Amino acid sequence: MFGLTRTFSSLYLACILMQLGSNLLITYLALRLSADGVSASWGGALMAANALGMVVGSKAGQWLIVRVGHMRAYVACAGVIATAVLGHEFSTDLSFWLLLRALVGLAMMCQLMVLESWLNDCARSDQRGGVMALYMVATYIGMILGQLALSLDDGLGVRLLLGVAMAFALCQVPVALTRGMHPRPLRTTPLAIGLFLRRVPQSLLATLASGTINGSFFGLASIYASRQGLDTHEVAQFMAFSVGAGLLAQVPLGLLSDRLPRAALIRWVALLLALACLPLALLQDLPFQSLLLCGALVGCLQFCLYPLGVALANDNIAPELRVSLAGMLLLTFGFGAGIGPLLAGFLMESFGPSSLYSFFAGCAALLGLLASQRKVTGEHLQEGAPLHHQATPNGLASATLAAAVEPGEALPQPCVAEEGASAAPPPEPVA
Repeated sequence: MFGLTRTFSSLYLACILMQLGSNLLITYLALRLSADGVSASWGGALMAANALGMVVGSKAGQWLIVRVGHMRAYVACAGVIATAVLGHEFSTDLSFWLLLRALVGLAMMCQLMVLESWLNDCARSDQRGGVMALYMVATYIGMILGQLALSLDDGLGVRLLLGVAMAFALCQVPVALTRGMHPRPLRTTPLAIGLFLRRVPQSLLATLASGTINGSFFGLASIYASRQGLDTHEVAQFMAFSVGAGLLAQVPLGLLSDRLPRAALIRWVALLLALACLPLALLQDLPFQSLLLCGALVGCLQFCLYPLGVALANDNIAPELRVSLAGMLLLTFGFGAGIGPLLAGFLMESFGPSSLYSFFAGCAALLGLLASQRKVTGEHLQEGAPLHHQATPNGLASATLAAAVEPGEALPQPCVAEEGASAAPPPEPVA
């Protein structure tokens, strides 16, 4: 594992900086709107714009990487994001902010596609699980650091935006200076929407629920926390505890999902999540420690839905369709992340901030009622299933393509040199 960390250290460091900047920006903008007395529905709209940008970016990223190569695409998108972040200080017009959020989402999706396709292509088949697991850990670390960085400026001043811009500027450095091998040109496969709807409907439902809940969480949970009377430091801790609990849940979840029927596990996780949301939905003026505990319990469960949906889908889809499946899961997650914050923001504005967790409970309960192991026929179960669980953060800040960690073709020759060997990286192809 240490060898993998050293081999891909540049990409992991870039991922941490990206997630730090992205999560700091999302929470900062939500708190800024709340402090200015803006409707919570605008916070949901900003998150929906970000989700829409990421969905569009999944196509734009393919085009850009094919045209100019991985490294150039990554650096160009980092520059666009840094510029868009600083653009929030040029105007407080919320329509303009919607445009900026969509632009940031689009460019960041391109960056994520660069990193994940780079890692997938340059890892040997027997390395890929460990490589992607470390990538998920780096993602979570960046997300947690992004929440904690919020406490560096109590007044929600321009220094936080400068910090976000610095994070995205610095994330270019390890990628530009990496001595590792470059990946091959990106390959794409057609999106077989009808096939996936027929074969893995429960996986798509879990992904949709995950997108709806997590998109609303990242866009509106900080507003909920601030309206519970928490200051900026406490909001940062509340968000960090929730995300951190999601990270800690991945190891036991992986053990369970490799041993128990996954559709049944989706159902029980969803029902437990609905119950875990009730204290935050029904009780007012909870002590800070109780808010942290309840938030961590909800986070522990909410971040489990997407990896379970991904694993169940890959168990029942042929290897040559898994890259296309990744696109379908991303599209479904993005749709949920687009509509979820809009609905949750409307509910918070109409019925109060606690309705955010009522919304979470309703989404989770509906998924729990619809999911059932009896609906899994096993007719399309793949050889070797259940596939090894991959810890996935699934937060909108990292709308990952992790479902493609087992591509249809094994690499005949790995891009990465064996440990201890040296290899000069080939020049990137010029379009």
